[in-house]
Amino acid sequence: MLFSRFACVLAALVFLSIPPVLAQEGPQDAPEAGGILTLLPDDVKTEHVLETAKGKLTYQATAGTLTLFGQNGKPTAKIFYTAYTAKDGGSQRPLTFVFNGGPGAASAYLHLGLVGPRIVRFDAAAKSGTTPSLADNPQSWLDFTDLVLIDPVGTGWSRASDSETAGNFYGVRQDADSLAKVISLYVQRNDRLASPKYLLGESYGGFRAAKVASALKKDQGILVAGIVMLSPLIEGQLLFGATDYPLGAALQLPSLAAAELERRNVFTVEAVNNAEQFAMGEYMQKLAGPEPKGEEARSFYRRLAELTGIPADTIARTRGFLGDIYTKTSVSGSVVSPYDAGQAVADPYPESLVDHADDPVLDGYTRAYAAAFASYARHELGFQTEMTYSLLSDDVNRRWDWAGGQGGETRSTASATSDLRDLLAVIPSFRLLVAHGYSDALTPYGSSKYVLDHLPSALAEGRTALKVYRGGHMFYTDPAPQQALTADARRFYQAGSPSE
Repeated sequence: MLFSRFACVLAALVFLSIPPVLAQEGPQDAPEAGGILTLLPDDVKTEHVLETAKGKLTYQATAGTLTLFGQNGKPTAKIFYTAYTAKDGGSQRPLTFVFNGGPGAASAYLHLGLVGPRIVRFDAAAKSGTTPSLADNPQSWLDFTDLVLIDPVGTGWSRASDSETAGNFYGVRQDADSLAKVISLYVQRNDRLASPKYLLGESYGGFRAAKVASALKKDQGILVAGIVMLSPLIEGQLLFGATDYPLGAALQLPSLAAAELERRNVFTVEAVNNAEQFAMGEYMQKLAGPEPKGEEARSFYRRLAELTGIPADTIARTRGFLGDIYTKTSVSGSVVSPYDAGQAVADPYPESLVDHADDPVLDGYTRAYAAAFASYARHELGFQTEMTYSLLSDDVNRRWDWAGGQGGETRSTASATSDLRDLLAVIPSFRLLVAHGYSDALTPYGSSKYVLDHLPSALAEGRTALKVYRGGHMFYTDPAPQQALTADARRFYQAGSPSE
């Protein structure tokens, strides 16, 4: 996820409350570091059984760390990961490396929200997150791929040896290089060279996946078979500040329209498609041209008000550029979340024209993933540490180097499109699946659609796909879109299998 307020983002088993520990591996990455890294215990392996639609799947879970070293041979960081491997799955079973975004987000979101064998379910009506509990996840992706969920430095239980060293990991290039090394270490240590390797990333994690795939190819000699991006940042210029310009505003409008349809309980894909045609036609033309006057203006603003729920006079004051005004004006007396504009809560600051409330999604129920994962790791995976689990780190996000030490790059000019073009060009079997929620106003699906539509057809045809589901940035927190995404992901993996 991307967070910084609005723009800084972005398991089904036979129940074993504390599974038997099969092996507690000794330190494999000596010399041991001092300081905070001593709080991280040795790797722990446990066995479990997952009930799937096809029957029981026995698998091994490993909760542990991989160590990165500096030129002086001393540890610079320990990277926490959780791996799930199917018993008797073989060395050629697909292997997926999973991370979230932020920058500064840990993998617990995708871990306990989508792909893992255990899942946190939120009450569909309340979504309070006050009493999180784990349930079996029959939709776990472990059914068709082994999983390695990774927390980048500064998130989860991954830590650098000290604060100064940590800064060496907080940047686009540095982050991609370190994660590529971690993936290479895991592949070599576990003899998974023959496995088709995939990357799954959410929000900034989608951008990260493209950068990591490039680093794996360039520096580690590992070619990935495919990438799955959820609600991704791909092109910064289409997201950050983009709604001040006609194209960016047009790419966001269908998501605002979808959100209004959700709030009115009249959502249909056809209605969203109609909004998309209007956005890329008359709407963008009106914004790019001179200010409309008279009845032409009134008709135009009324149409936007009907689509978004924002009062026509409010829209008129901004000439149809909706930017962030939708958060406080789409529903009277309420604020809506950029992460899911279909959700509205009472406005805690009704006297203010500016929305500075906590976000009901990012700062609300999804925060429960942190405590839920810490409990899960301790009581079910046997990984016990006195270090607290960092789900979303403001420090990482604040210190992030978007230029990657190269100079010139900024958040708004960050781009992963060239990485995707290169991967498609040099890896003939490489494929890309991009998934979004319709009512995500933070990373609207229109932005990714624009990127995919402008890839050379010789590269993209039959190898890239966009799937959109009901919901917002983390649409997978609802069972129906989670199941639909999992089914689409299964087909994506099967299409890349040599046996298919």
